[in-house]
Formats: sequence, C-alpha cells, structure tokens
Amino acid sequence: MTTTSSGKPLRADAQRNRAKVLAAAEDVFAAQGTSASTEEVARRAGVGIGTVFRHFPTKESLLEAVLVALLDRLAGEARELASAADPGAAFFGFFARVVSQAAAKQAVTEALAEAGVDAREATGRTGPDVKDAIGTLLERAQRAGAVRADIGPAEVTALLAGISYAAGRAGGSDDVLRIAFDGLRPRDGETGQEAARR
Repeated sequence: MTTTSSGKPLRADAQRNRAKVLAAAEDVFAAQGTSASTEEVARRAGVGIGTVFRHFPTKESLLEAVLVALLDRLAGEARELASAADPGAAFFGFFARVVSQAAAKQAVTEALAEAGVDAREATGRTGPDVKDAIGTLLERAQRAGAVRADIGPAEVTALLAGISYAAGRAGGSDDVLRIAFDGLRPRDGETGQEAARR
C-alpha cells in the first residue's frame, strides 16, 4: 500500500492520481526524453501540476518513482510467469520484454545520475525481487531443457544488462536477442545436462 511521507496510507483517490501520474510520466519520458516538463506529465495524466508535486516534490523524485515502478512491474511479470505452462517461452519472453523496456529505463537512470541522484538506491529496493524472479524463471527453463544448465542467474543478469544497454543506445535488439538466445539454448540434440558438461 502506498503511504504519505508521514506514513499514513493514501486515500483511494490519491492512490489513483499517483498511479495516473506515474503512468503518464513513463509515457512522456519514453516519448520525449527526460527533459520533458512535469507540466506535460500533469496534462497527460489529467491532473493539475499541484497534484504531481504533492506526490513527487521534485522531478528527480518522479523519475526515481518511475524507475522503481518499472522494476516492480518487471518483478511482478516474472513472478506471474513462474507458473507458465511453457517455462522456456516464459523465460525468453520475459528476457525480450526487459530488453524492449531498456530505452525508457536507461533514460530515467541517466537523468537521475545527471541530477546527482544515485539510481542504485532506487534499484536497491526492487533489485532483489527482480533477481529472485529471474532465478526462478531460469531454473524452470533449465529443468524443461530450454536453457543450458551451465548458465546461472549472474550470467543471465549480465546478458540482460549488456543487451539492454546496447538496445537503449543503438536499437536493433532483435538480431542481438536472437544471437543471445541461440547461446542460451542447448545445442540441437543436447540436453541441459550435456551442455553443463561441455
């Protein structure tokens, strides 16, 4: 549950407004870059600028909240996929979604760094959830034989970070994803266990 700075729970209408502002901010910053104004965020959210500043007193606090919301959403998606009927499709689909959101996340992270805000503080609150969820997806995909058994969560996270960074900078993630996925899958006729012994 979202709370005010004094620790009191937000009223339902205030929670709705906060959610609208965050969704609008993510859209605005993804489309126009992080130099877009908070006035544009308010307009897109259908609220007054005062409402934006009540929830997010500075643009940096809004950017940080957008980053946290992105990571929370990724962790939630990964948790939902943990019970998917096709563990391989769930793992690779999640991987592709993370990369597709890279540009927005990277823009927000860079804007926070330029403003002197350590994005690691924001990611520190949600990072473990994302890592745990990725580990679960990976383990299920490996048990199903869709991913090599000699790959651990650290390698997957490093691949995700590298490909996301490249996609955010240069685009063209489809070809890079195909190459990465080929490297993650066992070779034709090879089981996950055989890949681990390679």
